[in-house]
Amino acid sequence: MSSSAPLSARVERILAATPVHDIHTHLYDPAFSSLLSWGIDEQLTYHYLVSESFRQMDVPFDRFWSASKTEQADFIWNALFVEHSPVSEACRGVLTTLNALGIEPRKHDLASLRKWFAAWKPADFVERVLSLANVASVGMTNSPFDDEERAYWNANLPRDARFRGALRIDPLILGWTEAAPRLRRWGYAVGNELNQATADEVRRFLADYTRKYGASYCMVSLPPTLSYPAAGETAWLIDHAVLPHCRDHGQPFALMMGVKRAVNPLLRMAGDGVGRSDLTALQNLCSANPANRFAVTCLARENQHELVVLARKFRNLHPFGCWWFTNTPQLIEEITTMRLELLGTSFTPQHSDARVLDQLIYKWQHSRALIGRCLARKYETLEAAGWAVTDAEIQRDATELLGGGFARFCGL
Repeated sequence: MSSSAPLSARVERILAATPVHDIHTHLYDPAFSSLLSWGIDEQLTYHYLVSESFRQMDVPFDRFWSASKTEQADFIWNALFVEHSPVSEACRGVLTTLNALGIEPRKHDLASLRKWFAAWKPADFVERVLSLANVASVGMTNSPFDDEERAYWNANLPRDARFRGALRIDPLILGWTEAAPRLRRWGYAVGNELNQATADEVRRFLADYTRKYGASYCMVSLPPTLSYPAAGETAWLIDHAVLPHCRDHGQPFALMMGVKRAVNPLLRMAGDGVGRSDLTALQNLCSANPANRFAVTCLARENQHELVVLARKFRNLHPFGCWWFTNTPQLIEEITTMRLELLGTSFTPQHSDARVLDQLIYKWQHSRALIGRCLARKYETLEAAGWAVTDAEIQRDATELLGGGFARFCGL
């Protein structure tokens, strides 16, 4: 049924009440204690803020990186919140998070903020954040090539079912020369030559870690230079190991396209950049492999329109998210509106990409508002055309856009 409340208010209310299934983050199950980041110092030393702060402070790179995390947070707080107005999206996110937690940032120095966070037990803080963000499940990023993470998996710790696994394989297909000896040490008989026997062992490796992680999908972050089909190890491994594995296990292959690594190495993790990808590679992947499903997000704004057009042509392609350099209100609205106008609701507008637990609060508060604004405008055009939008329809669309559609695409 329809409500007498204004359409925009109905959309806002329903979106706020709909739990989100966050399909991709860099968060970890709370049992993986040293890997789960949270608290004010982690918020401030997030790599978005690190790169921004170096534009406003004269601290030498080596001085910054040799400092403790507390000192680094002090540098960033002073540069971005004390000496300049925190108008960037990443800075606003810190303020939104603190405000939602009941903290007035202007009335607290960092010492008192640290004391406030230190009073929490990690398990209790996880519950508080998931409740405030109204997040029902969290998609992790799990790499077999991360030794610290491997130790936790091998310990068979009790799992929190809300934290869902995803198999990240960048080192496998982008750095085969270094990955192959590691696979051999782990008991996978990959050879020096790329042949069927090696492909079979890579598939066994992928299957083992899919089961270990309970992985919903297999994923890789790709440079803008990816070509397909192509000679070389990357395309061969995709064709002979990754795509057959995904078909066998009913997994989408998630591609995060357009990252230029270490544009400025002095910034470390914050030093990666963006490049326009040649989406001919994606077109060829979708066309040549109709039995595979591809979940794709592009980092460059210049790729967004072509990605949506490709999704209209290939039903095995599911666009998702606005991440990193496109995770700004202006671009989220632009990209989400374009997707709605060309794809209806058959996409996932956002994933948080959070690296710090607390960020779930601001990333979903901001994203829900923007998605709601885009949806409300589209519904208004429907009502102008004589289609009265019901609350049930809004709820159906909200569930679809906040993770339900992606779950169906994954076959969950």
